[in-house]
Amino acid sequence: MTRPALRSLDETLADLLGRAVPLSGVERIATFDADGRVLAQDLISPLQIPPQDNSAMDGYAVRRAEIPDEGVVLPVSQRIPAGQAAQPLPPGTVARIFTGAPVPEGADAIVMQEQTEAVGESAVRIQTVPAEGQWIRRAGEDVTRGAVVLQRGHRLGPAACGLAAGIGCDRLQVARRPKVALFSTGDELVMPGTVPPERMPPGAIYNSNRFFLRQLLARCGCELGDLGIVPDNREATVQALRTAAEGHDVILTSGGVSVGEEDHIKPAVEQLGSLDFWQIAMKPGKPFAYGKVGQAHFLGLPGNPVSSFITFLLLVRPFLLKLQGATAFAPAAVTLQAGFDWKRPDKRREFLRVRRDAQGVLQLFPNQSSGVLTSTVWCDGFVDNPPGQAIARGDAVRFLPLAELLS
Repeated sequence: MTRPALRSLDETLADLLGRAVPLSGVERIATFDADGRVLAQDLISPLQIPPQDNSAMDGYAVRRAEIPDEGVVLPVSQRIPAGQAAQPLPPGTVARIFTGAPVPEGADAIVMQEQTEAVGESAVRIQTVPAEGQWIRRAGEDVTRGAVVLQRGHRLGPAACGLAAGIGCDRLQVARRPKVALFSTGDELVMPGTVPPERMPPGAIYNSNRFFLRQLLARCGCELGDLGIVPDNREATVQALRTAAEGHDVILTSGGVSVGEEDHIKPAVEQLGSLDFWQIAMKPGKPFAYGKVGQAHFLGLPGNPVSSFITFLLLVRPFLLKLQGATAFAPAAVTLQAGFDWKRPDKRREFLRVRRDAQGVLQLFPNQSSGVLTSTVWCDGFVDNPPGQAIARGDAVRFLPLAELLS
């Protein structure tokens, strides 16, 4: 019997995003707590920023026409700290001004204090001829009243939270968190802390996937239901899926989606719902699966840790962000130079663990096995290598920065 062709990664991602209908329901939360959340409505500014022209420097507010040459001495008529109103600038005078203070009417430039010299207690020598508008921040140059400063679907970061606060928002309306049920499968799995390393039975391994998947789900803004480790048998797997489908939007599993006799996830999902696609033409990460169990989306990750890690970043992360209404989640790939040879490419699309050296050239982790989790700690990104593409030292390659995928 001919096996069906593996689905491409791009086809799979497009299909996933098409099924990721944004969840209903929003929350109103403190802006302090909004980092990583997705805006559920446009944020419109009720004011302009800055509210009026203000000084970008500590120095002196001046009329340029009164300083035709260096060395002009003028009296200081007022002192303007930030947060205080300014009086109009009398002709033939300057105003002592501080960063953020309003520029007095009549002034058209700021001279920084390093370019001045005090003359007695009430005058100053201007040692440079200022340019028009120098060191003046204009009213509304950052934000205009009525402008949409952040659009619905924007995933908030620290800077965006600061911007929201800057227009007076102490609370924000955001999409609700996806509720994700997580469990691992495998009789070989042992939780750290339950058995010391010297007493590990033959064939047993510590469950590392559960740890990094919990952290990745948290970074994606999810509400986690951790169902632990499920034994390698059909009945236990079916029961775990039934439990996970109750009250969760997404079921995420690790392991058990391959074709071995002890891989029960695929038939269990088909028994309870549907398995819509399975196996992707990517390396690592081939045995990735998507389906439905009841109303819950099912996402099945491979058991090998690197495969699980990479398929989460490339497929699960954008899916979860789309569920929250996010409009941007693709990493910005850059073209960099390979500092290695890759002479035996796979027929599948490969994601090679690499790290930039001091010159910005990519170096390859020596062991690209899907079980070598140390490669994901060592690397700072992946080379996205097309199927069958050999790489020679010096070639231009497509680099995906890990920091963007982890944000």
